[in-house]
Amino acid sequence: MTLRYLDCTAETSPVRQVPQGSRAWLAREVAESDWLIPLDDGMRREIDRLADFIAANPLQNLQRRVADFSLPHCEDAMGRMKDTVDNGVGFAVLDRIPMDDHPLEVMVEVYWLLGQFIGRPVAQKWNGEMIYNVRDTGQAYEYGVRGSHTSVELVFHTDNAFARMVPDYVGLLCRYPAAEGGVSRFCSLYTVHRRMQDRFSGQLERLYRPMYFDRQKEHADGAPPVCLAPYFSWSGDRLNARANSSLVRKGYEVAGQDMDGELVAALDAIDEVCSSEEIWYEAPLYRGQIQYLNNHEVGHYRSEFQDHENPDKRRHLYRLWHRERGSACYDGGYL
Repeated sequence: MTLRYLDCTAETSPVRQVPQGSRAWLAREVAESDWLIPLDDGMRREIDRLADFIAANPLQNLQRRVADFSLPHCEDAMGRMKDTVDNGVGFAVLDRIPMDDHPLEVMVEVYWLLGQFIGRPVAQKWNGEMIYNVRDTGQAYEYGVRGSHTSVELVFHTDNAFARMVPDYVGLLCRYPAAEGGVSRFCSLYTVHRRMQDRFSGQLERLYRPMYFDRQKEHADGAPPVCLAPYFSWSGDRLNARANSSLVRKGYEVAGQDMDGELVAALDAIDEVCSSEEIWYEAPLYRGQIQYLNNHEVGHYRSEFQDHENPDKRRHLYRLWHRERGSACYDGGYL
């Protein structure tokens, strides 16, 4: 029986070296001022006015567009955030929008509008869901269940690594953090790549060749359950990473295929590199904070967490994806 797969092998590119002085960084080189963007008085006033307007003028189904509002302070702050994500450390946190001063649904819509300064929002599930709830549903982490709906540790990864079109940016608004754990960590995938080329050059070459990724059942009925794509590739001088060793291992299970020895060694090597505390920076996310990251160049990690006993206070984040390529549909397809 011929194995069916989503073919993303056109991304494949020759192995390249990450030069010194690039976007590679180590934890000791990162300061809070490199990524934290305080909410200033002007932005606070604009957000309060915007929230009051939204509450007084209902509109269904996320139809509002930020271009319809004059928000110069917000535009400036989100522009700095986008520049940090594109040209700085690759992640940034806005500290923080006034969640306690306005209704929850209004503040989620404020977040929806602010995110449009970063890029075009796109669907995060095959069913077209645009704002994704990140919270523990009590399900086991298994085939068809996303890790974002569990409380388990999520190793360094990029979001939707198995997609036809990987999102460019990932945003999170924190409604409530966990009672314990659930901490965010970030690493530069340029640093990961450079350490691979320095210590595991043979294994690095295998990561440039296609491999199977589990698609987590996010596809049309009857569509291929796995994606075939390289882990690393390049677009000009920018690194593209489909970073998720867990979904590669699951991809081979779903495909009913044995991983070749080179790939086993390559995934073990990259997991070893990512386990070094030297390369990752830890930044907890608190209520009202908005986090954005570059989803091609920065890996992110979430520690296992314990939730509050009070169900109304359990860990809950709202996620946005942004991508300019393709349509806003999950796979980015056009008629």
